Amino acid sequence: MVDSTFLDWPFFDAAHKRLALDLRAWAASQIAPLEEPGHDLDAVDNHCRHLVRTLGEAGWLKYCVPGENGYIGVRNLCLCRETLGYVSGLADFSFAMQGLGTGPISLFGNAEQKQRYLPPVAAGEKIAAFAISEPNAGSDVGAMTTTAVKSGGDYVINGSKTWISNAGIADHYVVFARTADAPGPRGLSAFIVDAGNPGLSVSERIAVSAPHPLGTLAFKDCKVPASAMLANPGDGFKIAMATLDIFRSSVGAASLGFARRALDEAIRQSKKREVFGKHLSEYQLTQVKLADMAVSIDAAALLIYRAAWTKDRNPGGRVTREAAMAKLYATEEAQKVIDQAVQIFGGLGVVSGVVVEGLYREIRSLRIYEGTSEIQKLIIGGTVLAEDQ
Repeated sequence: MVDSTFLDWPFFDAAHKRLALDLRAWAASQIAPLEEPGHDLDAVDNHCRHLVRTLGEAGWLKYCVPGENGYIGVRNLCLCRETLGYVSGLADFSFAMQGLGTGPISLFGNAEQKQRYLPPVAAGEKIAAFAISEPNAGSDVGAMTTTAVKSGGDYVINGSKTWISNAGIADHYVVFARTADAPGPRGLSAFIVDAGNPGLSVSERIAVSAPHPLGTLAFKDCKVPASAMLANPGDGFKIAMATLDIFRSSVGAASLGFARRALDEAIRQSKKREVFGKHLSEYQLTQVKLADMAVSIDAAALLIYRAAWTKDRNPGGRVTREAAMAKLYATEEAQKVIDQAVQIFGGLGVVSGVVVEGLYREIRSLRIYEGTSEIQKLIIGGTVLAEDQ
């Protein structure tokens, strides 16, 4: 039942439409039948490893991990996340983290770094991760305290990172650390740290309402060669923001996939469920709910694919405002759409294992990671004020 009419919008060409329809058919046959792992963290880890291998072997990861000299097409990235999110939150997660964990390398890595790290991640043979958040430095990146001190031809990293997706299963982490005494976001640098590097450990695994590999990393005199640095000392904040500028729109796309699934489930349930002798769909109150859900979905899709189209037209430009609007609106509205779907299901909507119950748990974190809704509003407000010069 998932809508396909949006693929005819002027944001897309024939190749985008083929990608979406081909991935939709593939995911329905290869991902949808897989049994969800539940809340056991070992089972979740194994499931995600399997999803990464499956996505890589089928060639889908090339849309988030481009070749050595490739560009991350944001429309492709968003279409993939929306399509996978419709079928499986963990499939979307596994796909997205392969991109986010290599995005800084794709954008700022040298030829040697790209050749070493990108091909195995794109093939699904290795797993990537992005490590920027700290216990007291989430939205406030400038409060970062993890340090990387130059020692001969190496850097020695000390500190911790938390809320790190793929912690414990990743083969490498792109780690952000302070290399200078400059205040705030200045003085930050980015490093590629292999998971087996001495001094790096997973100090905690974090269980959340929608389980996925998540944990805290500890760095204790973790020595990495200077060649592990991305770009130049002090470029860390620029690297992080440029990466998020691409992937932030895709968070909205994942939430759009969740919302589309919730609407489809709600429509089917309203036609099937009888209340006081009539199907729920026959009541105007239900029709109003479905109408509100449909409007929210189309409006979110327009913002998401406007941001993606804008970035693809000018890969070297910034889409900070457009991406922030897309993520903010799409994630907030998806939360409302899914909540209404649960309401239409009634008591069944909160039963573990029912699709809308799972979506209700999945959507909540998207309003937090890669910049909370509050941070998106500050970004939008700041850009609006800056434009009035």
